[in-house]
Amino acid sequence: MMCVICNQGNTQPGTATVTLTREFLTLVVRGVPAQVCENCGEEYVDEETSKHLLATAEESARAGVQVDVRQYTAA
Repeated sequence: MMCVICNQGNTQPGTATVTLTREFLTLVVRGVPAQVCENCGEEYVDEETSKHLLATAEESARAGVQVDVRQYTAA
């Protein structure tokens, strides 16, 4: 797909590091599957992956975690 940020590059399959923050929680997830712009590096995560990341963040928040760094694992 054409990158909506730079309008110059196409995206290619790759990985991203996603950081989510919520109140007292900071969750960093490495190796998240994404489409990455070959020109500017913008990263796009699909809906299913986003749902998984948000569920992981919710689980961490309920457990009282303040900072967590993880490797992505598919649901």
